[in-house]
Amino acid sequence: MNRGILYGITAYTVWGVLPLYWKALKDVPAGEILANRIVWSFVFVVLLLTYKRNWGWLRPAIKQRRILLTFIATGLLLTLNWFIYIWSVNAGYIIETSFGYFINPLVNVLLGVVFLHERLRRAQMIALALAVAGVIYLTFSYGSFPWIALTLAFTFGFYGLLRKTAPLAATEGLALETAVIFLPAAAVMLALFRNGSGSFAQGDPQTTLLLIGVGVVTAVPLLFFAAAARLITLTNLGLLQYIAPTLQFLLGVYVFGEAFGKDQLVGFSLIWIALIIYSFESIWISRKQESTPAASDPV
Repeated sequence: MNRGILYGITAYTVWGVLPLYWKALKDVPAGEILANRIVWSFVFVVLLLTYKRNWGWLRPAIKQRRILLTFIATGLLLTLNWFIYIWSVNAGYIIETSFGYFINPLVNVLLGVVFLHERLRRAQMIALALAVAGVIYLTFSYGSFPWIALTLAFTFGFYGLLRKTAPLAATEGLALETAVIFLPAAAVMLALFRNGSGSFAQGDPQTTLLLIGVGVVTAVPLLFFAAAARLITLTNLGLLQYIAPTLQFLLGVYVFGEAFGKDQLVGFSLIWIALIIYSFESIWISRKQESTPAASDPV
């Protein structure tokens, strides 16, 4: 198997089974898990960059106001995305979180049109229309707006949009954006420790180890993803991304027994059809571009 494909499968599989990790911490409040995730992710990435002696990028980056503001924004978006995701999983909404990550590619297309002035192809317009129809149907069938799914999709979509325009690689970018939110997260952990209401180093050793481990399960799939992105096409990477929400969906239905009735099946089916159209059209366009001979350089 292509090494890049293997790295991509590994990254998305880890992200797909991550609800199992959060469920193991279900007795810990989502805010405390989030604080630990930020702190230990930052510690892990700092150790990694120190081991690789890769700090030359930091001084030029923090001297540029645009880069600094970009990563303040991505850090805040990541904080909101992580909190909603952790809380939703442990509150019993794994299916809805998977819905959010299913529609994320189509949200990316929409953001590309609005902010990067990209033009929609006909198949992309059809896919977006079906996705909107699915969201509307689920809203009426649920009797409530699917805010969890849409918050996850749009926060991650805007995060991706900002990271697309930022000049730092994945590891360096994660270091800077977690550095931005490190102090508030560390302050939360310290306050919980001082008043004796925290779980870190005050409960059973297994919980403490799991809380430290959130840094590893955050950074490791990101590193695999970054390696995959360098080795395979964006089309292949785009197809692999459906591994994560598919695994989340299966966990929600078959492992944790969340309700999935006829109305949800109709709404999800519209989303899945939209993704099939979007994926096959992307493959067709990619192969068409690869088969088109490049124009000769003028003599």
